[in-house]
Parts: sequence; C-alpha cells; structure tokens
Amino acid sequence: AVKNAKAETNRPSLIKVRTHIAYGSPNKVDTAGAHGSPLGADEVKLVKTFFGFDPEKFFEVPDEVLKYYRAIGEKGAVLEKEWNELFERYKASFPELSAEYELAVSGKLPEGWKDKLPVFEASDKKMATRQASGKVLNALAEVLPHLIGGAADLAPSTETNLKDYDSFTPTSYGGRNFHFGIREHAMGSALNGMALTKGVIPYGATFLIFSEYMRPPIRLAAIMKIRPILVYTHDSIGLGEDGTTHQPVEQLISLRSIPNITLIRPADANETAHAWRVALEHTTGPVVLVFTRQGLKILDQSKLGKAIGVEKGAYILSDSLRDPEVILIASGSEVELIMLAQAKLLEEGISSRVVSMPSWELFEKQDAEYKEKIFPTNIRKRLAVEAGSILGWHKYVTDEGDIIGMTGFGESAPAEDLFKVFGFTVDNVVLKAKALLGE
Repeated sequence: AVKNAKAETNRPSLIKVRTHIAYGSPNKVDTAGAHGSPLGADEVKLVKTFFGFDPEKFFEVPDEVLKYYRAIGEKGAVLEKEWNELFERYKASFPELSAEYELAVSGKLPEGWKDKLPVFEASDKKMATRQASGKVLNALAEVLPHLIGGAADLAPSTETNLKDYDSFTPTSYGGRNFHFGIREHAMGSALNGMALTKGVIPYGATFLIFSEYMRPPIRLAAIMKIRPILVYTHDSIGLGEDGTTHQPVEQLISLRSIPNITLIRPADANETAHAWRVALEHTTGPVVLVFTRQGLKILDQSKLGKAIGVEKGAYILSDSLRDPEVILIASGSEVELIMLAQAKLLEEGISSRVVSMPSWELFEKQDAEYKEKIFPTNIRKRLAVEAGSILGWHKYVTDEGDIIGMTGFGESAPAEDLFKVFGFTVDNVVLKAKALLGE
C-alpha cells in the first residue's frame, strides 16, 4: 500500500488501516481492558509466543531488526554527506543566499531588523491594532524573508496578507502567503510543523473567538516549547453586531491559563509594533498577539510612558504629580478608556496612576523591584478594566480593588452601545475608582 501511494504522484493517497487493539493478545484483543490496564505477565508471555519471541526473554531485539535499522542509519549518513557537499557547492555559487539561509536556520535575526519597526505619530485619528499589525507585519517582511504565514480564510479582516509577495501554492513554493481555509485546527498544526522546521518564522491568524478550534495544537506548541506566532483579532464585544457567538469573553483568560504561552494585547499602534518585536525575539513557546477590530487613538509617547514598556508586560503609562490614590490598570482597547478616566479624576482632585498591562506573562518574569515600582504594596486601591472575563485580574487588584469586565456573554449591537451597556465608560471607571476611595 505504501509503495502504491508513493507511486501515485498526481493526487493524494489514503491508506486505510483496520486495526485491532491488543492484536496478538489472545485474551484481550479487541477489548477495552487492553486500553487502560497492563496486559499482565502471563498475557505478555502469550503475546511474545504469538509473535515468535522467546516468552522468557525481556527486551529482545531480533538480529534482522537490528540489521534493518542499522542499515537505515548508514543510508542516512550517506544522504547527509551528499546534502552537505551539495550545500557547499551552493554556497560557492550563491554566497548571499546561502548566508541568508544559514542565518534563518540558526534562529538568529538579521542585524538592524528592528530599524524596520514603524513608529506611529500620536493621533486622535483612530487606527485598529489589527490595522497597525498589518503595517508592522509588511514592514518586517522586507527584512525577514523567512517570515511566512496566513489566515484561516480571514486574511483581509485580520490584516495578515503580505502585500508584495505571492501565495504559497502547489505550483509556487516561493510564495509567503498561506491560504489555510476555514481550518483553524489544521492551521495550528501546520504552524507547529513549520515552527519545528528550522529556517522559518510562521504566523497564523483568525478571530480570537475561533482560537477555540485551535486549542490542541496550541497546547502542543506550548508543551514542545516552539514559537508559532498566533494573531487573533476582533478581540472583544467591540466586534459588534455579529453578537454573542463571535464576541470573545473567556478566551483571554483561557489562553493565559496555558503554561508557557505569552499573550500580548497592545493598547495602540506603537504597542503593537513592540508586541511584534517581542514575539520575534521570543523563541521558547507560542506567542499570542491579540488585536482590536475597532479603531484606537495613537498615544503620545513624548508625554506618556514609552511603548517599549510592552517588553516588561506592564508599565506606567501616565502617573500623577503626587502619590497616586488609586491605580487604574488595563490592556488593549481599555487603556484609552482609563486614560480619559484619569483626566476626569484629576478634575475632581483625585490622583491616579495609569498602568498599561498588555501581558501578564511578561510582567511575571520581572524582578520584585520592578513589580513593586509598578504596583507599590502600599497602594492597594486598584481598578482593572478589560473587555473580557474578570477571572485572573484579582491577583493584581488586591482584596481592596475592583474589576470592570465581562461576567456573562455579550449582545448583538453596535460596539459603542455594547461598551456602554457593559460598563466600559469613563463615567463608570470614575465611579468605581471613587467607590474604592470611599467617595
């Protein structure tokens, strides 16, 4: 069957193998007992007898098996030698391309690649972080030829198409855009395969809600400590009219709960650029980049904390002139909201600190001194705001703080209306902050 499949070169082949659990075990073949329990010493002897082994010997490998596998090793050594010789000839003929290949395989990034990261001018003209991500991705593609990926039939919506490059197809292996189709699980598995193959940096995109269909390959990537970059857009009730089935609620905390994952939810275009920088520098686990559908202001880095603070997981975006009475914490689209709330609190004589916290995982890697700088232990009045499940935020707000978040599913309505209905307003943030202070 395998030979016939290999001989067929014009279409896929399917080999259907009918199996019997515990084949060779006379008393347990085709039973559930063989699945969850050891066969037992007596039954193992019967199995050995069935296959022609000495039932009294353990870990016996027949000579013909040893000979077969040693021959495979010898064949592999010959093939490796031939390939290395071929590559040496290639290097002599194409020194620049071979150097590019060797750099990619090494896992290192080319010198000066960070210079390609866009810097966005502060503006009240709004830009969704998915749009900013698209600009960053295309800028990086110019200096990272091994950065490849695509989307699960949502490239235009997720802004993940590399505009100046072809698609990867059966007739064009030189393309860099992959069309995975509506197959999130398969996309995740393909990304894992590419991440395991030295020489490429793979990314894949879909809406955050559809990360549910990718859970097994995401978990395997975390276990294997490989780095596919997972781009998830339309990250909250800000999705709007598509309603509850498409509005993520529990997905952020669900992904954060997977060990060895780094999730980053940036607040604006410049945080998005640094989120991509962190993702490319990280190599020991999946990186999840979470972006908005709706537009966000581009924050003024000349007056506020620098977006490079993304690498720390949390940083002071805006502080008060005197000791803050309350700390306002948010990720993503809600950072803009707490910035407005800070200004209103100041009008009422209340000092506050705004902390942008795009990544819990990156923050937890910081030392105690840095954590104390961001969240002083003597300031326990803290309010976290995130348009997702409130689970997990309690650790950062303390027992004297509060959380504005989602405790149920969304609704079908324009995003602006939904944010009002679920309490993501300046007035509600101010109200909750004042309540913490007993006002």
